[in-house]
Formats: sequence, structure tokens, C-alpha cells
Amino acid sequence: MSTRPMRIRATEEAGLTTVRVLMEHPMETGVRRTADGAPIPSHYITLVEATHNGRAVLSAQWGTAVAQNPLLTFRFRGAAKGDRVAVRWTDNRGGTRTDEAAIA
Repeated sequence: MSTRPMRIRATEEAGLTTVRVLMEHPMETGVRRTADGAPIPSHYITLVEATHNGRAVLSAQWGTAVAQNPLLTFRFRGAAKGDRVAVRWTDNRGGTRTDEAAIA
């Protein structure tokens, strides 16, 4: 798995903050097989959480139907330019990643 940070872009306009997050993750279902027929073990994100200045603004449970390197977009109200948005994912193997960005 990659150690690259998530790409997070957050912008505020007229009281509405739009956040776009690109997460690098294999998102393997556990159903596919290698060319020689060996099963590829499941490895996918199960939980995505986002906070704005420590306040929860998103909690999403995911399963195997999400594509590799998922792109997530969501909106919320109550933020200002310069505030921080943090996004954290957890996968079915116990792996986690947390990154944050300032709202532009």
C-alpha cells in the first residue's frame, strides 16, 4: 500500500464547504484471482471519517463495491476559509491514514 498522503481540496463559497478527497488504496474485494488462479485477499476501506476543527462532519461505512483509489466529494456548512478539515480512513486489515488540509 502507498504511503502517499491523500489529496484533499476544500473550498468555501457562500457558507458551503466542498471537500474532494483522493485516497490511494487497492480496494480489493477478495473475489479476484491472479493470472495463475491464486485468490487475491480482500483489502478495502471500511470507514471514512472527516472532521472540521475537531467536529465530525462525515462518517461513511464502505464495503467492497468502491473502486480502487476512491475519490470522495462531500459538502457541509459552518466552516470558514483557513479552517482545517481532516479525513481519516480505516481498512479491513486495521490500516489507517489521516491527512488534513486548510479550507481555501
